[in-house]
Amino acid sequence: MRRGIAATGLIAALAMTAAACGGDGDGEGDGGSKGGKLSGTVTFWDTSNDAEKGAYEKLAKGFEKLHPDVKVKYVNVPFGEANAKFKNAAGGNSGAPDVMRTEVAWTQDFASLGYLAPLDGTAALDKADDYLAQAAASTKFKGKTYAAPQTIDTLALFYNKKMLKAAGVDVPTTFDEVKSAAKKIRSKSGKTGLYLRGDDPYYYLPYLYGEGGDLLDTKSKKVTVDDPEGAKAFSVMKDLVDSKAAVTDASDGYNNQLNAFKDGDVAMALDGPWSIQGALQGKEFTSDKANLGVAPAPAGSARQGAPQGGWNLAAYAGSGNLDASYAFIKYMSSAKVQQQTTEQLSLLPTRTSVYDVKSVKDNQMVQFFKPAVEKSVQRPWIPEANALFEPIRLQLEKVLSGKASPEKGAQGIGDAYRKLLKGYK
Repeated sequence: MRRGIAATGLIAALAMTAAACGGDGDGEGDGGSKGGKLSGTVTFWDTSNDAEKGAYEKLAKGFEKLHPDVKVKYVNVPFGEANAKFKNAAGGNSGAPDVMRTEVAWTQDFASLGYLAPLDGTAALDKADDYLAQAAASTKFKGKTYAAPQTIDTLALFYNKKMLKAAGVDVPTTFDEVKSAAKKIRSKSGKTGLYLRGDDPYYYLPYLYGEGGDLLDTKSKKVTVDDPEGAKAFSVMKDLVDSKAAVTDASDGYNNQLNAFKDGDVAMALDGPWSIQGALQGKEFTSDKANLGVAPAPAGSARQGAPQGGWNLAAYAGSGNLDASYAFIKYMSSAKVQQQTTEQLSLLPTRTSVYDVKSVKDNQMVQFFKPAVEKSVQRPWIPEANALFEPIRLQLEKVLSGKASPEKGAQGIGDAYRKLLKGYK
């Protein structure tokens, strides 16, 4: 929700007070650095999923070997709770972490509220010219840098090679081909072709981009989601469900989709690099990892397009140990740690130099996802970016359940955006 002038002023005051009083760190007001030596505690809120968090905790703890007088307090915060939990803690100056792993759409939001410390000129931004330009774009707000890019990603089509081969179908390159392939898969095996996320508005974007549409035109401050392309995107999704080419539901879609795919109940799913480890743990892939195929997100009638996603590392403005926090961000976003992250989790680095490392270059998932990321569509890097999803979620449920037409659904999103975004037509 958009905050009023009074609320914004209060938040800024809270942030200044927090910076003076200190946050969750155990260091002194100088950031825990005494004589150039880092000390104290760095509390790190990590938002990685269950399949990833073990690796991330070990990587984070590796910072202690470099700085023995610093203790890293690792806390895994579920993605669905993390945004609100950080805002509550930062706004109330109680229990906020020193470093937060933020989804790319959160960075400008948190920065606009005064909750993040600018990283320009600090140790956190080490070799900044090594970052992918599109990854770095998500860290900026009003000319300052408020985060370091950690990983970058996009959506792609995960597919079960054996199921497609048994049905005699090629890997679909368009949503029309997904529908045709699903019909053959059902006739051969009785299984469903595609799991379609009906609970998560992020998964509406490949359909919207595929029809040549977008959410906003930020340069001209125009809402575009309710142009004809937005309605067409809803129509494509509804047709996949109505034709039984896809199965969907309105809740717990992440787990439902992953379980259905890795257990062989569906042949295909739109997903990202974060689900690779989870998928490989399923009965369809544990004994034959090569059975997992990944292809570009299918195209719509206009083009192929998937959203740019990823994660950034940001320092809480009220941290009592900013020096150690900056050093921790430098470490976690370093080329060495990004290389280890790719080797262990097949997640994509944000540093160009890491793609030259043999273990990264040879990673099959990187081989696909890197060109896909290069073609991905950047989302609006504005403070309201995360708030753009809830109107989509509400209308997506209505359209897929038949309570609203695709046209009404798109118009409902547009109406909500014009209320949310000041100065947008």
